[in-house]
Parts: sequence; structure tokens; C-alpha cells
Amino acid sequence: MDTQFLVSLSIIIASFALYIGIAIYNKAKETSDFYVAGRGISPFSNGMAIAADWMSAASFIGMAGTIMLLGYDGLAYIMGWTGGYLLLTFLLAPQLRKYGRYTVPEFIGDRYESHSARLIAAICTIIISFVYSIGQLSGSGVVIGRLLEVDAKVGTMIGVVLIAFYAAFGGMKGITWTQVAQYIILIIAYLIPVVFMSLQLTGNPIPWLSYGKIVGEFQQLDQQLGISQYTDPFLKGSKWQFLALMFTLMAGTAGLPHVIVRFYTVSTMKAARWSGAWALLFIGLLYLSAPAYAAFSRFILIKNVVGQKITELPAWTEKWINTGKLQIADANGDGILQWQEMVISNDIVVMATPEIANLGMFVIGLVAAGAMAAALSTAGGLMIAISSSFAHDIYYRILRPNASEQNRLLVARISIAAATVLAGLVALNPPGVITQIVAWAFAIAASTFFPALVLGVWWKRSNSAGAIAGMLVGLIVSLGYILAAKYGGFSIAGIVDTGAGVFGAAAALVANVVVSLMTKEPSQAVQEEVYDLRYPEQMTYKDGQVWMR
Repeated sequence: MDTQFLVSLSIIIASFALYIGIAIYNKAKETSDFYVAGRGISPFSNGMAIAADWMSAASFIGMAGTIMLLGYDGLAYIMGWTGGYLLLTFLLAPQLRKYGRYTVPEFIGDRYESHSARLIAAICTIIISFVYSIGQLSGSGVVIGRLLEVDAKVGTMIGVVLIAFYAAFGGMKGITWTQVAQYIILIIAYLIPVVFMSLQLTGNPIPWLSYGKIVGEFQQLDQQLGISQYTDPFLKGSKWQFLALMFTLMAGTAGLPHVIVRFYTVSTMKAARWSGAWALLFIGLLYLSAPAYAAFSRFILIKNVVGQKITELPAWTEKWINTGKLQIADANGDGILQWQEMVISNDIVVMATPEIANLGMFVIGLVAAGAMAAALSTAGGLMIAISSSFAHDIYYRILRPNASEQNRLLVARISIAAATVLAGLVALNPPGVITQIVAWAFAIAASTFFPALVLGVWWKRSNSAGAIAGMLVGLIVSLGYILAAKYGGFSIAGIVDTGAGVFGAAAALVANVVVSLMTKEPSQAVQEEVYDLRYPEQMTYKDGQVWMR
């Protein structure tokens, strides 16, 4: 075993032990602990947990690689995800917290006074979370596969075992504090390499200010290599695809059930707003760094690897070739590596960059631990979302309303283990790269939950028939477009599978409004309840004064 392997393995094992220890210490003993952490999390801690839950393997592993390979077109991911988080924080999160339920399907079922709407919402939650989790488990496979120098599929199954244990054991309470630790690890792991690269390439340790200089040099480098300009827009897709993807990610963010439920873990609407503010700060640290990471990585590859003799390439290339995520072929037979002769997966850029930039074995191991933290934090939240939808919304609220608390916890834990194993099996041969798979989950969320939640909070006339019609139409349109675009080559205005949410959301919104207007309006009690959601909670003190919070 080489020293690098031992260092990386030690860091990974230490972080795994920390996560498992936190889960055991914070074991969920009641259903409120399992689903909403007893509603006792502080806004600062919840902000960290939201950031870790939000910054998945797609953000940590895939985003910088996507921007590196797509250039300008990759910015749709950053703009969409960031904008969507603002939508969620200001448009929905405080109102949903005030309603005081455990899950998104529970809100929909009670707001629309319909078990059918609750069941459809629960099924949509399971579909969205399952698709999303495939990307996270695929990401954990990339990390563990490279660490152990085995096929990524073996790494995926190792990740499945770990997630199934700590998610099922700790529930939301354990996962919250695990995610706080995971955020600290992943953000340190992400920032250290980009700061060191900035110092190496520009002499300035602040990457957010220095990477513009590197981007400015790309025009000349790209011309020399005869490849497309890094900063030219819409080279990899149409303008409409860029806008559709951005909308899909924005609306999908505001409808993601595993992120929304994090706002239920605090005590008040005010705490929910502050959770959002802290989370935005913590998320911004990584999202503002991703374009710099992409620019530095591409620059180092072009300067130090492209143009070298294929027989004399750095040792790191062979190790990544063994994972199946890097392919090199001497297409023109000149023995020199050209940019076009290197096929590098979006998903390995962040993981490989510390080796490419020769940042040292500790940084390489730290990035591996950070990538695992990102994949595991989101996967844990997704498994809780799947579990709560099945065990709470379907099993308890519909099938067995008299089930004991112990029985409900058992069903919740079994459903987490089963969902994790099933998602892991699909992730062994993922249908796309991480960012693509995640975009599908966002498209489904944008097409089902976003219209139902927005209208449920801000339009009191929306009723159960409208909500059911909207979710079903949105689900069918988004899934249909994804499958037709992915496997049938179908597109409208150049919009491919990752932009499907724009069609699903529009169809769902129209269906909800039209059907609601054609059917009986909700009860007066529900309409008054919806109206009340828009205003802060009130606290009356002994002196009779009323304060808002």
C-alpha cells in the first residue's frame, strides 16, 4: 500500500466514525425526533444542515466539472440552484413551517383536505428522492472507487451500507447533527484546493478575485488548441435550453421535499427565515468557488497534461483510467495527447484536481472525505424523505392510523434500508452523469410540488381536484419529456431532458388553475387558514401586548 492510499483511507475512516458516532449519540427515540428532530434545532445549526443537505454530490463533485467542460453553458446550474433557493426561502419555507406538519405530502393532504392528494404527493416524494439518491450513490461510488482503486460499482455498494446504517438509526435528529459535521468537512475540503490553486497560478490566495485573470487567458489557449471558446455562450446547447434548465433548477429547488422538511426542524417562522439566511451564506461559499475551481482545473490540464507524450503522462491518469471515468486514446497516432483525445467525466474533475495540481497527499485525502460528506449528507436527507412519505404519510396517515409509535419507527427504518439498497442497485449502472440525474429529479419536483405548494400557500381558491390534476399532469409531462428526449431524441426549441421541468410546471399550473375553477371551492375554514399562513405568528404576553415572530 502506498502512503497516499493510507492517508486518504485514514481520513475517510475517521470521518465515517464521526458520522456513525453522531448518529448513535443522537438516536431518534420518538417519531418527532425521527421526522423533524423534535423541532429544536437552532437557525445557525439548521443553516449548516440545510447547506449540507443541499450541496449534494452534484454540487461538490459534478458542478465544477460541468462548468469546466461546458464553459458558459454550465453557469445555468449555479444560477438555477441559487435562484431557486431564494424562491424557497422567501416564497414557501416560513409559510410551510407555520402550518406545522412533518412532511410535504402531509401539508398537501391537510391543506387540500384529501387523502388522494396526500397519496399522490407521497408517491411523487418517493420518485423525486429516489431519482436524486441515484446521483448521490453514484457519486459515493466514484470517491470510494478511486480511493480503493476498484471499480466505481464496488464503491457504490460500500456507500449504500454506510448510508443505510446511519440514516435508519439516527433519523432526522441524528442526520441533522451529522450534516453539520459533514458541512464543515466538505466546505474545508472544497476551499483548500481552490485557494492553493489560486495561489499557485496567480499569486493571489483569494480565488473569487483572481480566477478572472485565468479566464482571460483561455481565449488564446483555446485558439491554439483549435477547440471551442470557453467563454462563448450556447455552444453546447440552445439559448432556450439554458433558460429551461435554469427555470427547472429554480422551481425544482423550491419544490424539493427533502430540503423543505429541514425548515420544519426549527421552532418558529422567524427561525425558519434565519435558517434560510444562514444556509444561503454557507451555500454561497461553495457556489461562488465552483467557477474558479473549473477555470483553474481546465487551465492546469491544458498547460500541464495536454501536449505531453502519452507514454509519459502523470501517474494519476492511470489510477483514474482504472475507475472507468477517464479515457485516453491516441486517435491520430502521433503519440502526443490532444485535448480532443481525452474523455474526462464531469464527475471526477474535483476529485482529480488535487492530484493534477500536485497539492499533496493530505489535500487529496481531504477532498475525498469532503466528496463523501457531500454525497452522504444529501443521500441521508433523501432517505428520510422517502421513509417519512411511506411510513408517515402512507402507512400511518392512510393505512394504519392507530399504529403505535414503536411500530411506526420500525416501518420507517425498514423503508430507509430498502430504499437505499434499491437506489444503490440502480446506481451501479447510472443512466447519466450525476448533474444530469439530479436535474431529472429537479424537473419532477418543479412539475409536481412547486405549482401545488405555491398555489396552496398563495391562492386560497386552489382545491383538492386542482391539486391532484396538477400533480398528475406535471408528473406525466415531465417524465414523458425526459424519456422522449433522453432515449428518443425528441426536443422542442432545442430543450433536452434536463430542461423538462419548464413544460411540466407550466402544464401542472394550468391544470391546477383550470380544474380548481371548474370545481367546488375549498371550505371557508381552509381558505381562512391559507390566508393566515401569509402572516407572522403572534405571541401574546401577560401585559396583553401582541408581538409578531
